[in-house]
Amino acid sequence: MSDMDLLRIVELKGRVRLDDVATPLGVSTEEAGDLLAEAVSRGLCEQAGAAYRLSPAGREHLAALLDADRATVDGPALATAYDEFCEVNADLKGIITAWQMKDSATPNDHTDAAYDSSVLERLAFLHTAVLPLVGRLGELAPRLARYSARLQHAQDQIAAGETMWVARPILDSYHTVWFELHEDLIQLSGRTRLEEAVAGRAH
Repeated sequence: MSDMDLLRIVELKGRVRLDDVATPLGVSTEEAGDLLAEAVSRGLCEQAGAAYRLSPAGREHLAALLDADRATVDGPALATAYDEFCEVNADLKGIITAWQMKDSATPNDHTDAAYDSSVLERLAFLHTAVLPLVGRLGELAPRLARYSARLQHAQDQIAAGETMWVARPILDSYHTVWFELHEDLIQLSGRTRLEEAVAGRAH
């Protein structure tokens, strides 16, 4: 497991526990604990109780790794793929909004099985449609390849009836994984979240 893989997960999530690292990295909680303990011993992470976060040295090290990684990416090809992602991103935002709100004034209390089923069908369709694009992104930047498996894992949980995997922040839910992929694409493109918000493309 590379420093990039671990530190980027910790950075994106802010503060992590073992499960927060194990699921996205595809390792056991014991292995996640070992990885985080090693990062602490190297001064890259700090531990507070059962939680971990990046240290200032960890942030500096990760920034250098991300800069080096961005320099290896085919910029024009990434820009084309990112534009495609942003089109799908608008659809995903609509699905998540529909999952949370039945209309602008009515929260979805998830008592209407037919309504929820229709939203989940939209998400399943989007998932199938977007996987080839996510696969291409993984070819352009190998560290993105893990997102295909993470999105599939979330979708598998949803299909099994575990609907908290749609958007619950404390899980590696579909929305959480999608948000982190978007953050990585913004970074790799040399853009900022503020620039993307102004352009109407922030998640």
